[in-house]
Amino acid sequence: MLYGTETASMRKTEEKKMDVAEMRMLRWMSTVIREDRTRNDYIKGSTKVVEVSKKVQEGRLRWYGHLLRRDEDPTRRHTMVMEGQGRVRRGRPRKRWKDCVRGDLHEKGNDEAEA
Repeated sequence: MLYGTETASMRKTEEKKMDVAEMRMLRWMSTVIREDRTRNDYIKGSTKVVEVSKKVQEGRLRWYGHLLRRDEDPTRRHTMVMEGQGRVRRGRPRKRWKDCVRGDLHEKGNDEAEA
């Protein structure tokens, strides 16, 4: 489920869907059905599993650190600061990977210089 997620920009709805799928798998593993009315927190605590959205966030920050440590080859650095060409579409801009990383760093209480 986590394959390639460190390079993808995910919206909140996609993260929520992954969390829901994870809970369904945990319920299936622990043979708990919805009719038992067992809380999700209890199931996560008994299986000792971290939320999949947190794992995605860790992977994204790990990949960002890897990109920052690369050598200063101009062609490789160019991909990090690349801007799109053409007209800007109407409405809200699409969420970019760099925006996800900034949000993750802000949530962890770090800034780009510390990364």
